[in-house]
Amino acid sequence: MLAIFKGGALAFLLLVSQLASAADEVSREKIKGLDEQVQDIKQDVLAISTELLQLEEKLIYPSNTQVSVFVSMAADKDQRVDSMAIRVDGEDVMHHVYTHKELEALQEGGVQRLYTGNVRAGEHQIEVTVTGKDFQETASHAFTKEQGPRLLEITLFESGNTINFKDR
Repeated sequence: MLAIFKGGALAFLLLVSQLASAADEVSREKIKGLDEQVQDIKQDVLAISTELLQLEEKLIYPSNTQVSVFVSMAADKDQRVDSMAIRVDGEDVMHHVYTHKELEALQEGGVQRLYTGNVRAGEHQIEVTVTGKDFQETASHAFTKEQGPRLLEITLFESGNTINFKDR
């Protein structure tokens, strides 16, 4: 009787271990499937986030009212610019303090987008203040905004002037 009981117990244990092994394989497959679903969802969320950012930019800065201001520095100028401020039609719209790396990039020919905003079609006035180690200079420029995006370039230390405007 004891032998039958031991044999039955052994058979039961083998059956339980096989079921556990099968359940373990099913669980691994389910976990693997869940991991793949999570990765797919992450990719979908990133794609949606990118689309939302693009839509937000189009809504905030529609191309028919958009104006962008870029700054560059004339070649071979070792002037130290500490900060720049921009006013459009008498309203402060931007103030930027330069880091050493940003100033180095400008001195090596880089171009920086300082400001992007909205203005209605018509005549406008931009005022730029540049502050450096031993100077502060302000210059203004009138520009006409028409339908479509408008680009203004500020070039520093060119043609004997600290601030020069170019319409693009």
